[in-house]
Amino acid sequence: MLNDRENLTREQALELLTDLAKRWLAHDGLWFQSIERTRGMEAAIYHDTEAWRRFTVIEAKRIMEFLKLPENPGLDGLERALNFRLYAFINQQEILRPNDSTLVLKMNDCRVQSARTRKGLPDFPCKPVGEVEYSLFASTIDPRIETLCLTCPPDPHPPEYYCGWEFHLQK
Repeated sequence: MLNDRENLTREQALELLTDLAKRWLAHDGLWFQSIERTRGMEAAIYHDTEAWRRFTVIEAKRIMEFLKLPENPGLDGLERALNFRLYAFINQQEILRPNDSTLVLKMNDCRVQSARTRKGLPDFPCKPVGEVEYSLFASTIDPRIETLCLTCPPDPHPPEYYCGWEFHLQK
């Protein structure tokens, strides 16, 4: 039995971290669905994009502070930061480094998209949100980083991953 946060074991703390990320994602989905029901998908995506425009910067800055990243940490800093996003605790992502100036993130299993697949629904068309989210996250970590969407629903994607993002460090 848990009495207080200070007495959590490492395993309990990690379990709680994952659960908190799931709670955050559930809240994100519920407010989105509320807007979708009352105002339609276009309005919901607009508001989701605007929320991510602000949240992703807050998340990036907090991660930078937590990791004590230096100013302009490049792709190494971005790679570390991507592993501390809330999504990283509940989705399965893969990070590749094809060369010194490129980082590729693939979302191999996305809880949102996997749930839709299980329910027989089409992929959620998250590309407009993702373009804002990933580009602002990366440029907050280091303004020299440019972001390119490789694929993201509603784009077709390979079965191995739902979306892919390429980050380039401009010198």
